[in-house]
Amino acid sequence: MTLISKLLPTTVVGSYPVSGKKGLLSLDPLKHAVEVAVADQVAAGIDIISDGQVRGDMVQAFTSRLPGIKGQSVVGRVMPPAKPLTVADTKYAISKHPKVKGILTGPSTLAHALKIETPIYRNREELVLDLASALAVEARNLEAAGVILLQIDEPILSTGAADLAVGRQAVNAIVSSLRIPTALHVCGGVGAVIDDILKANVSVFDFEFAVNPGNLEVLSKKDLRGRLVGYGCVDSSSPGIESVETIRARIEEGIDIFGARAMLLDPDCGLRMQTREAAFGKLKNMVAAAAELRTEYA
Repeated sequence: MTLISKLLPTTVVGSYPVSGKKGLLSLDPLKHAVEVAVADQVAAGIDIISDGQVRGDMVQAFTSRLPGIKGQSVVGRVMPPAKPLTVADTKYAISKHPKVKGILTGPSTLAHALKIETPIYRNREELVLDLASALAVEARNLEAAGVILLQIDEPILSTGAADLAVGRQAVNAIVSSLRIPTALHVCGGVGAVIDDILKANVSVFDFEFAVNPGNLEVLSKKDLRGRLVGYGCVDSSSPGIESVETIRARIEEGIDIFGARAMLLDPDCGLRMQTREAAFGKLKNMVAAAAELRTEYA
């Protein structure tokens, strides 16, 4: 499965630092932050960009606008939003770059961040499935807007807190309504959950390898059945900007196991907590490392 023709394409996991909240009196005080996030990704040379996810944390950005949720509480049946949640910013990104991914926070991660305060849901698993139905509508809106890839972020799946079978069912429900390729991003070490995760019907499995090198050994023993690996090769938790040489060495470890044609390169996770300078430096050096390796493995 090929997303773009370039070998070792680069992308981002999601969030970017929120920069310069200009126009505080305007109707859209975060418009400038979206513009900066998109411009920086393009300037760094990222092949598949995002809208930057600057409008809130990964949970609040979705739950704040879903019917049935008030604050951090589920107070009624969760329904699809009346209007698209992320499409406007995504369309802006598409206007500036030909290849853009849409990103959703997954239903299991959202469900475990909420309190159930209604008898409609007997348990969190029922909530997960209704959240999946609501997010599927947003996923189809993003596909219609023109994204080339839809990523579902499920950091909760590596923690042991979520029901993996229900989580996978929810992811598959979103994926089944789409024609474009899909990715599942899971943070942390995945050794204890990898067999369940690999049953998801997605095109790309995105994991951390920079700060979780043990994931390399875990994945080396698994059959990906032709699917791609989203290969986290930049430490998103540290403010330090790794050298091109350091990032290149990490990528080469992945190539030895997966092969260059099976890898999509990105940071371990979102860069929201870093400074703009650090985030840009990390992306720029990742792109440079990929470019060097591309000439060797073409």
